Amino acid sequence: MFLSELTWPDVAGLSKDTPVVIPIAAVEQHGHHLPVYTDSMLLTEIVRRVDSAMHDQILVTPLMWLGNSDHHLDFPGTLSAPPRVYLDLLVGLLDNLIMHGFKRLLLINGHGGNDVPGKQAVFEVRQKYRDREDLLLLFSTYWGLGDEAVMGSPEFTQHEMGHACEWETSMILRISPHLVREYKNIAVVDRGNPFLPATRGWITKDRSEPGHIGCPHLASPEKGETLFATFSDGVQQLLNRIIQWDGKSWEG
Repeated sequence: MFLSELTWPDVAGLSKDTPVVIPIAAVEQHGHHLPVYTDSMLLTEIVRRVDSAMHDQILVTPLMWLGNSDHHLDFPGTLSAPPRVYLDLLVGLLDNLIMHGFKRLLLINGHGGNDVPGKQAVFEVRQKYRDREDLLLLFSTYWGLGDEAVMGSPEFTQHEMGHACEWETSMILRISPHLVREYKNIAVVDRGNPFLPATRGWITKDRSEPGHIGCPHLASPEKGETLFATFSDGVQQLLNRIIQWDGKSWEG
């Protein structure tokens, strides 16, 4: 069910054990060949597929298109909420839904820059409601929910998400090929080793002058469908675990 299509009495009548899916994405540069709305388009398609399969079992809020994209701000078209502002925004959304009585909340993410504030948001909200044993507050990024057999498939040269890469370019080719500019002759931008396993502070221009990271020239709509099917199934599996949660246990 999409929250945007319901009246307030409809929402009031729902079981408060209904999992609430909160899609969070971004508007930011995606190299020379993909639109700035890429992350939001991809997550919208995944959520659409999940809702189609689980329509009466979940409640989906409208997509939060404004993300934490400060590292892309050197590229025109990027729109970003600063990290601390974004963290407060997510905390506020979770607070709203808890006030309305919902207890099982999932932030499903479609942009790497949202990872740290998203995890911090669910951590902070749990501290705020520390007397509530019935709350399940989760954050997950969709490409972390893929089948490992597909993620490691020889079909793909990349085995992890990049940026405007083989994966993202393939998925946009699958749903909106008319928005993809010339990509078959684009040079590879390697991820490199930025002092791993340490975490380095960076902006995108530290890593990529054109804005992409990965191998977009290897993309195809067929690969895009494989990725959509894999990630949508992964989200569904997580939601089934949320539905089956007994309302108090640590594990699920």
